[in-house]
Parts: sequence; C-alpha cells; structure tokens
Amino acid sequence: MSRTDAFRERRFGLFVHWGLYALAARHEWVKQRERLSDDDYQRYFDHFDPDLYDPEAWAEAAERAGMRYTVLTAKHHDGFCLWDSGLTGYNAGRTPYGKDLVGPFVEAFRERGLGVGFYYSLLDWHHPDFPIDGLHPAYVEGGDFPERDVTKYADYLHGQVEELLTRYSPDTLWFDFSYSGRIRQGKAVHGGKGKAEWRSAELVAKIRALQPDILLNDRLELPGDFTTPEAYQPTGPIGAVGEACQTLNGSWGYYRDNHTWKSPELLIKMLVDSVSKDGNLLLNVGPNGRGEFEPRALETLREIGEWMRPHGRSIYGAGASTFQAPADCRYTQRGDRLYVHLFSWPYRHLHLPGLAGKVRYAQLLNDGSEIRTWAPDPAYDNGHVHSIAIPEGTLTLELPVEPPKVAVPVIELFL
Repeated sequence: MSRTDAFRERRFGLFVHWGLYALAARHEWVKQRERLSDDDYQRYFDHFDPDLYDPEAWAEAAERAGMRYTVLTAKHHDGFCLWDSGLTGYNAGRTPYGKDLVGPFVEAFRERGLGVGFYYSLLDWHHPDFPIDGLHPAYVEGGDFPERDVTKYADYLHGQVEELLTRYSPDTLWFDFSYSGRIRQGKAVHGGKGKAEWRSAELVAKIRALQPDILLNDRLELPGDFTTPEAYQPTGPIGAVGEACQTLNGSWGYYRDNHTWKSPELLIKMLVDSVSKDGNLLLNVGPNGRGEFEPRALETLREIGEWMRPHGRSIYGAGASTFQAPADCRYTQRGDRLYVHLFSWPYRHLHLPGLAGKVRYAQLLNDGSEIRTWAPDPAYDNGHVHSIAIPEGTLTLELPVEPPKVAVPVIELFL
C-alpha cells in the first residue's frame, strides 16, 4: 500500500499543538495577539518544565479514540523547538525540563502502530534573521525595522527540516504557512512571505531526496500531496487527498479560559462529514503546561472512541459514495458496503433515492440487527394509508421508533 493510500485508509488523526504558549494558557498566538516582546515571552521558556509529560498516555488516548495517526507541532510560530535542535538554543533541551520531547513522542505512537507526522511553522518570531512583517509581534504600522536576511533564515529552516527527517523519519510534514498574498482586515499583510522566501522548490527537492515517500501538505505555496482546510467543514469534496483540521474548542493551543467546546456528537458528525467528502479529519488537542491532556479533552476522546469501536468500519478505508444521501444523512462507502449515517432520526421510514433493487441486506451497525426494506408499490392502497409521492427507484427502510443509544446511528447496506 502506498503512503497516500495508507493516509486515506486511516481517516482519523490527532493534532497536537504544544509549546511555550501552553504556560500562558491563552491561545498559541498569544505572543502576536498581545504584542509580547522577546523579554516578555522569555518567562515561559524559563519556566517550561512539563514534569507530567507522558507520551504513552497521549498515544493510549488517541488509540482509544479510534485515531490512526498523529501530527505534533515540532515548532510553532514563536520559534520554540520541542526537540533539542543543534541549530538553536531555543529548544526543550535548554529549558528547565532539559530533554528532547519529540523522540519519546515518536516512540510511544509508533509502538501502537500509529502514523507520525510533524507540524513545522515557516514563521519564526524568535529568529534574528526572520524579517519583521505584518504578522510579527514586533510589527507596528509605519515602523522602521532593521534589515534582516531572509536567506539566512531559509538556510536555518532547511537545516531544521533536515534534522527532523534524519532523526525521526516522519510519515508526513505539515508546514504552516505561506502568506505572500494574504489579505488581513481588508489590507495586504506587510512583508508577507511565500515560496520565494522559504525557497520552497529547493526545500521540497531536499525533502524528497532524504525521504522520497514522505507526504507533504499544501502550505509551501506549491502543490502538496494533500490539502488542509482548517477550522471549517468544506461544502464539497475535500480533494483527491484531503484533511480537514478541527479544534476541540476555540483554540489550537491550551487556552484555560476558553469554553467554546464542541460536543462529542458534533465532532463525530464532523468526522463522518469529512469522510463522506472523501477526506480525513485531524482533530486537535492542546496539552497544558505540565504536559497533560486536560480532563474534558480526555472525556471527549473517550466518547468518540465509544462510538468508533462499533462504527469504525464506516470510517476506516471508506470514502465518498456516488449515491445521493437524503436530508440529514451522510453516506460513506467501502466496496459493496454503503453506510447511512443518520444525523437526525426519522419516524419509522427512511427513503433512499435510487437504491431500489440494489440492496440485498440492511442492518444497524451498532448491534447487527436487521433493518427491513421495501420498495413502494404505487398500486397499493388499503383505503387509508398508502405511499404518496415517493419517487420511483426509492428504497425505503423501516426503522424502529426509538433510535439506538449512540451519538450517530449508522445503517450498513450490503449492495
């Protein structure tokens, strides 16, 4: 199986946003949002000591949730590295914690057979050669900033990517992000950067030479192996290979006082919706400053896992169907199995257009109990009750009045 096929087969992954911003606990962009200077931000580096970090516990939580791969923020926009990079002292090995965080993470997840990828920010608000632009914490409109050599920064970027590849051999690299033409609040971002500044073509060539089968996302301002719609659900197909990225609440990094949590039922529906559009779902958790997933995140993952255990075969290896699902439903299909995910439960009957004569058996997926099927007979009339306005070619499922006690009921159709 190719890397691309394996990626599509897994369908559900864990995104982990973790770094110095976990100590601030108010969004991973806190340095930029609050215009913190390097000196202001230094206190998080000086006190970064995640003594409760247990990557095996993280991997166990991901596996129990039904996740099949992970992506870790090796470096975010603030420039802090979770591995002990030889190219900068701004890394986990120089903090009070004093150790590499990435190696144990990789080992724990691979021990459970989970795919491993790294997020790497192309921005760097700490590096002295990264030119100050409209997204930089030090930027002031109309300000006079010292000249900085982006070529030297690109050398550093390329060197760090090479470190990650040669030390850990990830399955994917998830770059973030290019903004050479970005419009923010109605204006072009001052000094925006893209493929020219990152030397993206040169970087991709280096990556392919070191690790030919690795998958790259689409944020180097070059076509990637997969697309990455973020924080919204696409209305149509996600792409030939795509991955929708979503948060548990309103932040990627740990945000103590953000309470806009999505329910497990909503997240399951987002996963189903992504797979119905032939894409994956990468669901994010932001660990806290001690290195733990907070209780509500763990509870959410547990509830998703409870649904995934009996319903996983409607997700893993499944994708879009050519059949048109009725209202408030999503179809996924895997070979001759068509899965009907009911986002709302109808009274007694569910009408499936175009499926008359195409289904040999139907059952509820959670318990394997039969669902009876019939095709309407336009000549049938018992005097009071008869089928009206059901299009020709429709298959009707006769459902129990009470739905099964699962977040999203699924009916498995054997075509």
